[in-house]
Amino acid sequence: MGRGHRGFIDNLAALPWPVGLCVGGIGYIAIAHGIPLLFARDSAMGVAYRDSNPFLPLAWAFLGLCVIAAGMSFFDARRKRRLLDTRTGLDSVTTLGWRDFERLVGEAFRRRGYAVEETGLGGADGGIDLVLRREGRRILVQCKQWRRERVPVSVVREMYGLLAHHRADEVRIAALGGFTPDAARFADGKPIELIDGPALLAMIRGAQRTGGAAEGMQAKVEPVLGAEGLRDSSAPSCPHCDTPMVRRNNRRTGEGFWGCPAFPVCRGTR
Repeated sequence: MGRGHRGFIDNLAALPWPVGLCVGGIGYIAIAHGIPLLFARDSAMGVAYRDSNPFLPLAWAFLGLCVIAAGMSFFDARRKRRLLDTRTGLDSVTTLGWRDFERLVGEAFRRRGYAVEETGLGGADGGIDLVLRREGRRILVQCKQWRRERVPVSVVREMYGLLAHHRADEVRIAALGGFTPDAARFADGKPIELIDGPALLAMIRGAQRTGGAAEGMQAKVEPVLGAEGLRDSSAPSCPHCDTPMVRRNNRRTGEGFWGCPAFPVCRGTR
């Protein structure tokens, strides 16, 4: 279920709002002064443009559209910041609609230094919802807001096919309900990261610490249930993202260690 093609205003609104203002200013100068300057080479037309400029209304109209797009971009960015900063736990994430869930995941990656593109190729039924770019790498992201259902292996296989089709570097799937064992086995050893609810929450909390809470309001931390059960109150903090760690066991040696609950997003251990 796609979301349709975007027009000029939508495309410009997807960029940072200062870009919209710059495009508007440059376009205004080019239309109001650049075009008449070209026609002024003709002496007859130059005399006509000396008294009136027929391109001036068009220049103002273009500037107005760009200002509207910049305003849309500004308020959309503000909404996404507040959307992330007001999440206090998994319960507050599960109340979101699928569209706001996509925005939340995108904002969390944006604060981690990624350029985020909302593709319009996904939807409530899935697909490529986000494209991340950083350091020359392109990552495809699918967001699954399934609360009581785990993502099956068929969905992971489909995204792996899209990875090859779009020649991307990596695939990430964010799913509140987690993944089936078959899905986890299929992703093992491939450029696929599976982000379940606890890992996503850890990523959100890290983004909140990076960007600050909306309107000076710090999000309250609540305990998270992950694969290892309720976190120990005496657990050390992750050396990478400062999130309380969980007890894990090495599958080969059986030796216990502290691991970050956001694995594989964060690979901190103690």
